[in-house]
Amino acid sequence: MHPLPNTHSPSLEELQRYVAEMEQERGFAHSSIVDQCLKLAEETGEVCKAVRKQTAMSIDPTSRVGSVGHELADVLIYVAAIANRAGIDLAEALRAKERINETRVWTTAVNS
Repeated sequence: MHPLPNTHSPSLEELQRYVAEMEQERGFAHSSIVDQCLKLAEETGEVCKAVRKQTAMSIDPTSRVGSVGHELADVLIYVAAIANRAGIDLAEALRAKERINETRVWTTAVNS
């Protein structure tokens, strides 16, 4: 497996390829898309817990929680793994979704 480049930020294509190789090497390639979606949901909760910890909100003192950066990295890995299983090019999916978003009118909520 080739490591992620240190000289530049990896493209989404490089990230997806890395995750595919990493999963193969570590024995995770057999996990189903449903398994990966459930793990993504768990990791998303861990991001929220890490944010709570970072902002000095109360959390269970016995729970293990990583840094916000580490938890976000886990989320990114699972997003790439799900995209790989679904045959989705994340870069193209992002471009396509942003073309839709650019046509929307965005409003902000006003507190009453």
